[in-house]
Amino acid sequence: MSNTNALSAKDRIATLVDENSFVEIGANITKRSTDFNMQEKSVPADGVITGYGLVQNTPVYIYSQDASALNGTIGEMHAKKIAHVYELAVKTGVPVIGLIDCAGMRLQESTDALAGFGRIYKVKAKASGVVPQISAIFGNCGGGVAVLAAMSDFTFIEEKSGKLFVNSPNTLEGNYTDKLDTASAAFQKTASNVDFVTEGEVELLNNVRELVSILPENNNDTAFSDECMDDLNRIVPDFAAEIPDPALALEDISDNNFFLELKAGYAKEMVTGFICLDGMTIGAVANRTAVFDENGKETEKFDGRLTTAGCEKAASFIKKCDAFNIPVLTLTNVEGYAATVEEEKTIASAAAKLTSAFVEADVAKVNLIVGKAYGSAYISMNSKHIGADMVFALPNAEIGMMDAEIAAKIMYAEEDGVDLAGKASEFAAQSNTEAAAARGYVDSVIEPESARKQLLYAFEMLYSKSEYPIGKKHGTI
Repeated sequence: MSNTNALSAKDRIATLVDENSFVEIGANITKRSTDFNMQEKSVPADGVITGYGLVQNTPVYIYSQDASALNGTIGEMHAKKIAHVYELAVKTGVPVIGLIDCAGMRLQESTDALAGFGRIYKVKAKASGVVPQISAIFGNCGGGVAVLAAMSDFTFIEEKSGKLFVNSPNTLEGNYTDKLDTASAAFQKTASNVDFVTEGEVELLNNVRELVSILPENNNDTAFSDECMDDLNRIVPDFAAEIPDPALALEDISDNNFFLELKAGYAKEMVTGFICLDGMTIGAVANRTAVFDENGKETEKFDGRLTTAGCEKAASFIKKCDAFNIPVLTLTNVEGYAATVEEEKTIASAAAKLTSAFVEADVAKVNLIVGKAYGSAYISMNSKHIGADMVFALPNAEIGMMDAEIAAKIMYAEEDGVDLAGKASEFAAQSNTEAAAARGYVDSVIEPESARKQLLYAFEMLYSKSEYPIGKKHGTI
């Protein structure tokens, strides 16, 4: 249930859409079940308001669940209304936004409710990669509804009232709600299920509006924000200092310092989000070695290695960008893979997903090597070798197999009297940007303060890129 201060289902729509643009459809539809005395209960609009409108002048279809009508539970006709919205959205090629506040399946309708859930799952799966799907969770989103939300491209949750769970926290073996509320936004922001956690319903809806403004309407469209008012040749003097925390670096190079980070609390060693360059929406993926607070103080530190969670987070994001023709930028600063017993169980398959996501993406892909680029972990981070269209590097970047001193020790482990420092120096000479550029693995070595204009020009030149993938049904990785 929503709390007493929550907006109504209609108020949420009114706050989301441009003024006076919403048109309701299916307003007179309601339940037809009479089991369990349902004929005596009033369920206006069967607990969900559906229709279409404008968000930042972008046409969208919307459904908003009404927790005051049987707790917003999904029954046969409720599901039919949502499915109809999806069918119309696919036909017209516009995004779908779901405002979720739902106690789950309507038990009184039994198998009809199950069939309704199945119908929603089917239309959402068919719409995936065709039109953007956004879910915003304001109250309960449990059981099968959690799966419904997870099938969306982007998921928001309200920090205080939003509850996302497949199993209720008190049903989990060995868990108690006062010990760990696994349904809370605080817990979910550390997991992979939500992209944005926002305090306050109005703020959440404003954030949805912001996201819609930078997304394409469908998979045949291109993504542009408002006309760029920023200097295309703007210098970014702090870029080098911000490299450890790429959330700051990406914000600095973007138009008007715009950066919309996804899954900010999950797998923090990998940053994903959207920036804008000359008004063009760009998906960004970056390795992180530190988190800085607003005063520039380091609050968290990471070791610059690919993790299972980080790889899967990035791979999923890249696939979404590719599906909707959003170019991809990477800031590479990686020296290997996470080395723990637990990671060893999963890191190979996760890195394979990341590598395949970059290889299969046929959008414009640009890589800027900002620090270390070691071994096969570097290859997986959008290297020239797996299909990056343009690769830049900063002058002090390191590109090679591994740290030079470690390499020297390995190569001469069985030889006595070897000048390891000298050998390390020789190895380092093969791991600098000049050596990589001489072999064509790096297109240009750039100064950090010129990063914005160099990347902006690269994406502008790649705007008309056209690449036709090998004919196949789908990959298996």
